[in-house]
Amino acid sequence: MNFETEKRLAASEAVKLIEDEMTVGLGSGSTSAYMIRMLGEKVANGLKIRGVPSSERTAALAREKGIPLISLDDAKKIDINLDGADEFDPQMRLIKGGGGALLREKIIAHNSKVNIIITDSSKQVERLGKFKLPVETIPFATKKIISKLEDMGLKPIPRKANGALYVTDENNYIVDIDIWEHNDLEMLEYNLIRIPGIVETGLFLNTADMIIMGKGDAVTVFQKK
Repeated sequence: MNFETEKRLAASEAVKLIEDEMTVGLGSGSTSAYMIRMLGEKVANGLKIRGVPSSERTAALAREKGIPLISLDDAKKIDINLDGADEFDPQMRLIKGGGGALLREKIIAHNSKVNIIITDSSKQVERLGKFKLPVETIPFATKKIISKLEDMGLKPIPRKANGALYVTDENNYIVDIDIWEHNDLEMLEYNLIRIPGIVETGLFLNTADMIIMGKGDAVTVFQKK
């Protein structure tokens, strides 16, 4: 299975939804990168849009491709957000944050009129949790948070990059946890957010309005019910 082809198919289908004068949330990750490159081609051919990037890496790619950017505070509204996912289940619940941008991704998702996920078929699961759940923490409290997560049986692993702790665009850390045994994800989300020092989690519940998934040489679209 060529998942890169599926990513390009999903990105291409999503870009068709972008119209002149829209403000577009620009997600992070490899599928979103395909989408940004395609949007850049449309901008070069006259499409007038503004982008709100979810990460510094996304912003750099968008600038390279000639997409005008504005900050979230300067955007009166985000008409449509196009972002990827690390996993999604039949209820269109998501795990995101594998790329470390989960906080900005969630903020943009909650400030968008329409939130569309673009993905390949490898991200479709019957049950969330094969992919570890990212939890963003402030450096001051990370060791204490890890201890609390261990007490909850979540097997926390501090994320590292190049031998050092991974640092987000907000200068926070990420701890990846095992949620495979948890059936009530809403309650898990509630309990995690209540721990002081946890900034956000990568559980995206009830945020996706549509999922566009490349599968083989076609796309499958899931709509929020």
